[in-house]
Amino acid sequence: MRIAIFTEVFLPKIDGVVTRVTRSLEQLRDAGHEVLIFAPGNGPETYAGFEVVYLPALSLWPVYPEIKFSGPWPSLFRRLKAFKPDVVHAVNPIWTAALGVLAARRLGLPIVASFHTNVPEYVDDLGIGFVRPLTERAIRYLHNQAEVNLCTSGPMVDKARAMGMRNVQLWPKAVDTVGFAPGKASDEMRSTMTSGHPAAPLVTYVGRVSKEKNLHILPAVMEKLRGHLPGARLAVVGGGPFLKQLKSQCSPEWATFTGFMSGDDLAAAFASGDVFAFPSLTETLGLVALESFASGTPVVGARAGGIPFVIEDGVTGRLVDCDGEADVVATRWAQALYEILSDGDARVEMGRRARAEAEKYSWKESTRVLIDAYSQAAAR
Repeated sequence: MRIAIFTEVFLPKIDGVVTRVTRSLEQLRDAGHEVLIFAPGNGPETYAGFEVVYLPALSLWPVYPEIKFSGPWPSLFRRLKAFKPDVVHAVNPIWTAALGVLAARRLGLPIVASFHTNVPEYVDDLGIGFVRPLTERAIRYLHNQAEVNLCTSGPMVDKARAMGMRNVQLWPKAVDTVGFAPGKASDEMRSTMTSGHPAAPLVTYVGRVSKEKNLHILPAVMEKLRGHLPGARLAVVGGGPFLKQLKSQCSPEWATFTGFMSGDDLAAAFASGDVFAFPSLTETLGLVALESFASGTPVVGARAGGIPFVIEDGVTGRLVDCDGEADVVATRWAQALYEILSDGDARVEMGRRARAEAEKYSWKESTRVLIDAYSQAAAR
């Protein structure tokens, strides 16, 4: 098939959506498909042997400088028409991918849309909640132009349907169990992440450091945890618009900020912690939780969004109820982390089960479902 993919985010940015797109591109290449990628901004000219067409874009500054949006450039329509795709895939249609939806409709091309980010919930966290009703209508309209809508977790399938999206299907989760593995742990990385205190119990967070990830609760959680486990430390791996504020709220006595990591260093960071803290309330899936599982590290996550679709409470990690007063919620988080950190044997067994869970989900199978969705859309 000839597939045009429009995505809101792409390399060099790294997040769960970019990872899913790039892994899918690799699988599409291996299956013999032809792909043309449209993305905002600039980056590598090709990926997996496929051309990337970059559209001039502006940053969503100061609300979210990492997000870029494009205008309806004539080159977009010309390149899409010349490529003659069998199907157009709009990844998270908001700005750039929304233009792909509109261009595809104008050309009479079948559309698959995928729902990765619950944008209406994010606008509240970003302090622009007044646009939520308009955002919900726009997201529903764009997705309902598609012949098939894909969601990355069971809870998000339900949420998409509740928002009024039609033709919704599950796009199964997947994770790289070779690149992320328990054997990637290293003493050197452990020392780096603990600022030279490798024997300390270590809570990690790996990912984008942004307000919607609910990371503002971590300072209070760590203070409560250290009341029961005085040596406990936190390592934050990644960067983002909330980094400076989070640093200011954490004590260097127990917190280490490593900055962005990739490749072997990233794999080592996932595997070298004792437990992964994932407080986000708005995840549609939470790929980093699966990457932590693959690394043999249990996850404590919020009982919200798509996270319960990943974590089996008490088996591969713990789920924390996040309703209630901030102090009560912080106490619940500290207790869940303490239960894992204070019982080494149980933690090792939980990590083993997490790894076994991750091994069930391959990118090949996930992309087979994606290709089936493309075929369904093209046949309608």
